[in-house]
Amino acid sequence: MAEPDKRPRPIAPSFVAPGPSGVSIRDRLKGLTAQDEKVLRLLGAHLGSLASRDLKARCADGLEHSADAWAVRKRELTADSSSRWAGSLTKATHDQWALARRGQAAHIQGLEAGIKTITHRLSLPLGDKGGTRAPGGYRSKGEWFQKTRRLTTLEDRLAGVRADRDAGRVRVTRGGKALMNNRHNLTRAQLTEPQWRERWESARWFLSADGESGKRYGNETIRVTPDGEVSIKLPAVLAEHANARHGRYVLAAKVSFRHRGTEWADRVEANRAVAYRIHLDVPRQRWYVDASWTFPLTQTIPMQTALAHGVIGVDTNADHLAAWRLDRHGNPIGRPRRFSYDLSGTAGHRDAQVRHALSGLLNWAKTCGVAAIAVEDLDFTDSKTRERHGRKRRFRQLISGMPTGKLRARLTSMADATGIAIIAVDPAYTSMWGAQHWQKPMAAPRRKTSRHDAASIAIGRRAQGHPIRRRTAPPHDDRSDRRGHRTVQARPETLGREETRRPVTDRGQEPPARTGRK
Repeated sequence: MAEPDKRPRPIAPSFVAPGPSGVSIRDRLKGLTAQDEKVLRLLGAHLGSLASRDLKARCADGLEHSADAWAVRKRELTADSSSRWAGSLTKATHDQWALARRGQAAHIQGLEAGIKTITHRLSLPLGDKGGTRAPGGYRSKGEWFQKTRRLTTLEDRLAGVRADRDAGRVRVTRGGKALMNNRHNLTRAQLTEPQWRERWESARWFLSADGESGKRYGNETIRVTPDGEVSIKLPAVLAEHANARHGRYVLAAKVSFRHRGTEWADRVEANRAVAYRIHLDVPRQRWYVDASWTFPLTQTIPMQTALAHGVIGVDTNADHLAAWRLDRHGNPIGRPRRFSYDLSGTAGHRDAQVRHALSGLLNWAKTCGVAAIAVEDLDFTDSKTRERHGRKRRFRQLISGMPTGKLRARLTSMADATGIAIIAVDPAYTSMWGAQHWQKPMAAPRRKTSRHDAASIAIGRRAQGHPIRRRTAPPHDDRSDRRGHRTVQARPETLGREETRRPVTDRGQEPPARTGRK
C-alpha cells in the first residue's frame, strides 16, 4: 500500500478582502394604531398570496423560463396589485428560485464529498490510521457494514437531486422549512397551535418594495420622508382603507434611523433608490421597517499600503478571537489580546456577541494606529460531515459552531466604516506552525502563551509575506556574503539590523545613542 502524502499543501496568496456592496438599517414602528396594524396585516396577507402564486408559476417554468414568461406573470400580478408591487414580487421570486438552485448545487457537492470519503475509507484495511489529509479505515466490521448501507443511501439521494437539477425542479418553502417542521412537533418547539399559526402566516406575508432612483424619496410604493413619515401605496382591492390621496395609507408611527441615519437622509432627499421591508416580530408583537440600498464597491487599497504600519493577526475560535499586534517586520509587539463571545441562546444574542467582540477588536486597532487586520479565510464545508471525522461528534460540533461566515461578513462591513483593511490569508498549518515556532519563545514568567495566541502571530506574518518560522537556516560559512543575512525579522535596508538591539524603556522609547565615553 502506498504511503500517504504528508507534504504540506500549497499556500494560497493573501489578499485584501473587498468591502460590502450594500447596507441595511432598521427602526421600530412605534405608536401604531389598531387600524394601522389591521391594514398592514391585510396588505401582507394579500401580497403574500400573490407571491406564493407567482413562485409556483416560476417553479413550474423551471429551465424553460424566459423574458416573455416573466412579462406574462408580471401582467397577471399587476391586475391584482400594481405595476411596482408586481415588479417587487417577481424580483423576489427570481431571487428565491436562484437561491434554491444554489442550495441544490451545494447539496450535490456535499453528497459527492460524503460518497468520496466513504468510498475511500471502505477501500482501506480495518483500523488503518490514514493521514492528515484523508481519514483512515473503519474500526470494526460492524461500522464497515453500516457505512456500506449509508453509501447506498447517499448514492440514491445524489441520483434524485441530480435528476431534479437537470429537470430544473427546486424545493422551496415560503415561510421557512424549519418553521414548517415545527408544526409536526409543537411540544418540542414550545408552541401552541395558535402561536405557530400566527408565526407561519406572518412569515408568508410580503411587505417589501424595491427602490427607484428619480422617484420621490427613492420609493413610490413604500415611501419614507426625511421627517420619518411612512406611507404605503395600497392595491386596488384595499383602496377602501386609504387615508391619504392617490390611494395611499399613512401610518401613525414615525421612524428615525439612528444607525447611518445621515447617509439614509442624504439618499432620500436626493431621490436615490432605497428599498424598504416591513415585518412583524411575533413573539414581541413589534413592527419594524428595514431600509437598504446598494453602492459601488470601493477599490481595495494596495497590500503594501495597508501593511505600512504593521498588522494585527487574529485567530478565530469557537468562543473568542485571539489577536496579537505585529510591526512591519513581523515582530510581535506588546501583549496578546482576547475578545470573547458567547454563541449560546437566540440568534439575536449570538449576533450581538459577535458585534461586541468585533467592535472591541476594531477599537483596539484604531488605538494602535494599525490599518490592517489579518484573518483566516476559513471554510469548514468539507469538515462538518460525519463521514469526514467519523465518530468525533464533539469536534464536528466545535467547528460547526464557529461563526466563520458571520464573522467574515460582519468584520468586512464594520471595518469598511472605520477605514481598516481586512487581509484574508490561507489558514493552512497556522495553528501547528505557530505553536511550533512561537508559543514557547513568547512565553514569560508571568504569562503563558496559548496555542491560539501563537496562531495569531503566524496569521499576521503570513499576511505580511514573512515565513512563519522566526529565523531561516543559517547559510554556509563560505556563502554568507552571497546568501545574505539569515534573519527574516527585518528588511535589508533597516539600519542596525545586525547590531545588538538596545533595551527599551518602560515608556516604549529607545534611549539616546551614546556619542562618546566618559
